[in-house]
Amino acid sequence: MSVGKVLLQQDNEGVATIILNRPDVHNAFDDEVIADLRKKLDQLADDDETRVVIITARGKSFSAGADVEWMKRAAGFSEEENFADARNLGCLLYRLNSLPLPTIALIQGPTFGGGVGLVAACDIAVAVKSATFAFSEVRLGLTPATISPYVISAIGTRHARRYFITGETFDADAALRMGLVHIVVTDAGEMYAARDRLLRSIREAAPKAARAAKDLVAAVRARPVDDAMIEDTALRIATRRASAEGIEGISAFLDKRKPEW
Repeated sequence: MSVGKVLLQQDNEGVATIILNRPDVHNAFDDEVIADLRKKLDQLADDDETRVVIITARGKSFSAGADVEWMKRAAGFSEEENFADARNLGCLLYRLNSLPLPTIALIQGPTFGGGVGLVAACDIAVAVKSATFAFSEVRLGLTPATISPYVISAIGTRHARRYFITGETFDADAALRMGLVHIVVTDAGEMYAARDRLLRSIREAAPKAARAAKDLVAAVRARPVDDAMIEDTALRIATRRASAEGIEGISAFLDKRKPEW
């Protein structure tokens, strides 16, 4: 039987799967989960053999957000201790959001608070139709502060205002309309089928080009189209054209064959 609050499985095709493994507490976060997730993401970021990272969970829930026992301990923290604790979660989400590898979240059940932050920080999200979501922090006298940059980037200011303020629960179809998830499926079987389709598409992309494409989005979002932007984007495509992958990709296209990656 697998042990540990966070598991990492890797196959020989470059797929790394991080599994939240606390089904008895709905995969809630505590300081150990946050530290272990960060450690595993750091490990994968430096692994040239890894091409994609999947984040999933065991049990009925994807993540209930903060662990109750952890919150009880935090209630006795000083302001400085609370700041350090919250900063650890903020750093984890930043690491996931800026990970150079493509990331996919598979959401099989209820997802609240910090769990929604994990989803928003991934590149692609697939959810079963029965999954539900909520920013329940306000109902505890808190705010979804550390997850807010990633959630607002995903769903926009207007939706964030409503759901941050009310803490109300919304379903997978609403999450799809808002842009929090990309694909909604009927059940777990269809979720894994969608995962496999995404993996096939990612494998067709040149590994370094996929990383560069993710970095491109981060580099150009929310920036004006000015001379600096034109110079930067021109340099990026020129660099890719001259790269080994670029040369191989164009040659394979012209020769009507599969590229060697």
